[in-house]
Amino acid sequence: MTTGSPAAADDADTPVDVVCLGESMVTFLPARPGRLADVPAFERTIGGAESNVACALAAAGHRAKWVGRVGSDGFGDHLVEAIGAYGVDVSAVRRDPVRPTGIYFRTADDRAADGHEVLYYRAGSAASAMSPATVPYRDLWGGRILHLSGITAALSDDCLALMRDLVVRRPGRPLVSFDVNYRPGLWRDAAGPSVLLELARGADVVFVGEDEAEAAWGVRGTNAISDVLPGPAVLVVKLGKGGAIVFERGPEAAEGLEDGDGLVTLVRPPRVDVVAPVGAGDAFAAGFLSATLRNLPVRDRIRHGHLMAAAVLTVPGDLTQPPTRAHADRLVALDDTGWGRLRLGPGWTGDDQEVRTP
Repeated sequence: MTTGSPAAADDADTPVDVVCLGESMVTFLPARPGRLADVPAFERTIGGAESNVACALAAAGHRAKWVGRVGSDGFGDHLVEAIGAYGVDVSAVRRDPVRPTGIYFRTADDRAADGHEVLYYRAGSAASAMSPATVPYRDLWGGRILHLSGITAALSDDCLALMRDLVVRRPGRPLVSFDVNYRPGLWRDAAGPSVLLELARGADVVFVGEDEAEAAWGVRGTNAISDVLPGPAVLVVKLGKGGAIVFERGPEAAEGLEDGDGLVTLVRPPRVDVVAPVGAGDAFAAGFLSATLRNLPVRDRIRHGHLMAAAVLTVPGDLTQPPTRAHADRLVALDDTGWGRLRLGPGWTGDDQEVRTP
């Protein structure tokens, strides 16, 4: 039996809440705003959509495992140690003796801003060698939720084959969460949008931004997005400052999700004094999945997503310590008027911090 056989998951030793599969890279953040050509120094940190979700979930008290592949180099050492320091299980990370760990540099501004630059050095990286034959399904199928993103599918043909296999609906498959994460610069050809649509249709919970759905598939509006993604039991459409809207499609939602019957829920985010507009999408997914694991109502799942995103938006990097569960639950429990008055700034996540209202 190859390591990629789904049957290998049956004897998983340690149950976890969420398994996150994907590439994590060493990230170099500029010491000041401006063109990369003008930045004199960079700060080393970590970055990766799926490992970001794992770190946020672990910091929120869940059992999270990150499955990935890094080089047998110092950057790989740093990634494993840094992610593990958040409480994430990194025992399933494989070390590649030949391929390097991926790295990237970016400017300090928002990804959507004019002049934003990102330089990836990930071609031929250790993570690009992930495939159904090199990633043990025992690791992937050992949790209640398996979280994936479209970034992995863009890394190589082998990675795409792995992703396609993981979204096949079959007995024993955990709940599959999929964040579209459309990154046009990563795709080697024009097939990226259609591949992402295929993968999203096979998942149980899908996260997609309204703007990226238009960019990838040419669809406008939340109802149109719902129409092109009829398969997922739960579809989360992120609206930026407009909040997030969730479509529930019925009792086939799988373990950990309340039954829904065509329900639609919109929740607007609190006002946030943004320090750095990065990492919010991964944090939102982590907050939503955290509340899903707790079987909370959909409105509360969205609110927890907004709060986790606000925790990241009010710090310089992609990761931070989220609010305690009790603190977040108190805010989530506010009535609509109280929720609408929230304003969150730097330091708001501390239990002893007073959350401002106008």
